[in-house]
Amino acid sequence: MFTDMDASNLNSSGCGSGWEARLKLGFVAKNGKTVLAQRDHYGPLTVQRPFYPEGGVCHVYVLHPPGGIVAGDRLSISASAAAESQALITTPAAGKFYRSGGAQASQSVSLNVASHATLEWLPQETIIYEGARLVSTMNIELEAEAGFIGWEVLALGRPASGEGFDSGEATLNWRISRAGQLFYQERLCIDANAFAARWGLNGASACGTLFACPISLAHLEAVQQLIGEHPNRGVTRIDDMLICRAIDARADRLRDFFQQVWQLIRNDIVHRPACAPRIWAT
Repeated sequence: MFTDMDASNLNSSGCGSGWEARLKLGFVAKNGKTVLAQRDHYGPLTVQRPFYPEGGVCHVYVLHPPGGIVAGDRLSISASAAAESQALITTPAAGKFYRSGGAQASQSVSLNVASHATLEWLPQETIIYEGARLVSTMNIELEAEAGFIGWEVLALGRPASGEGFDSGEATLNWRISRAGQLFYQERLCIDANAFAARWGLNGASACGTLFACPISLAHLEAVQQLIGEHPNRGVTRIDDMLICRAIDARADRLRDFFQQVWQLIRNDIVHRPACAPRIWAT
């Protein structure tokens, strides 16, 4: 596992071109449950054996053994859920992007969900250290009548150690297509100015976005009631897609909020009550 000093030395020395890692997962419905039918990996990126804490839904934990992403690393994850399958993907711990001497790190995630399938992309938070430079891309392809819940929670710097985000840059891209048509696209760039400015994060060290579909007006109203008068939470609905955003001084509070939203909406999307992965409790 990289320590902060290990990552800094590697980045500043210019030694090595970084890790390249790829992971490809495929889920299919078989005999009343979802199985992990495809599991191809290259480099330091893999998964544990599937878990079934709620019967037929396949829970999978993505593992990145180095423990953090440094300058020059390139990670690629793709997953597909075939018709009638139900899968939940998470991580056993927070991801980490370490500071860079100049080179970028990149992570791309591509998810494909067939009609009458559901896929939940629920990783634990990503810690972006001061001075990190990264590009993260999420590409979601949803067929008609596909169910999806996904979130991204970012923790900038290390506020408990007095570290903010006075240098570095994180570029975050989301692209969602539905039935072959582009439905939603956004690009977010966080640097020192955006971190500190009132029009940006106003110094909040954690930010996140949650997407879910299909949802009804009742879902929207339930999340609005959950938010209440909180000034740093927001939710909207585009067609039947829920988009929820939040900022906070602490990533754990933001993650807890998203889990509450997930608990409110999951039953009507996955047709099962919320069943938190056991790894979240460790």
